[in-house]
Amino acid sequence: MKKLLILAVAFTLSAGAFAQEKKMDKKMDKMDKKMDKMDHKMAMKKDCVMMEGGKMMMMKGGSTMAMDKDMTMKNGTMVMTDGTVKMKDGKTMMMKNGQCMYMNGKMMKMKMHKMEMEKMEHKN
Repeated sequence: MKKLLILAVAFTLSAGAFAQEKKMDKKMDKMDKKMDKMDHKMAMKKDCVMMEGGKMMMMKGGSTMAMDKDMTMKNGTMVMTDGTVKMKDGKTMMMKNGQCMYMNGKMMKMKMHKMEMEKMEHKN
């Protein structure tokens, strides 16, 4: 009888722990979705240059256009129309598809769904 009672108590406690775990997972999923939406909105509002489909593009005021001249960012980094990036300290690198550099000189990888949506807009 004692074993049955101990088993019942253990089962009840473990079921409660699993229920709390699921609630936390749902809360974390909701927070992740909100953060993704905020990141997407922030990225849409910020001006940047990006490599897209092997071409350098410039986003200004929410509209995207081909980058037609070399640019110098606020931190002294230079970005060329072919995607070459020259840092203030002299180091150079080549931007890859999906990379975006903001006007302050910070590099970021764009979300894939954003790139796919922009590609669809360009086709239409």
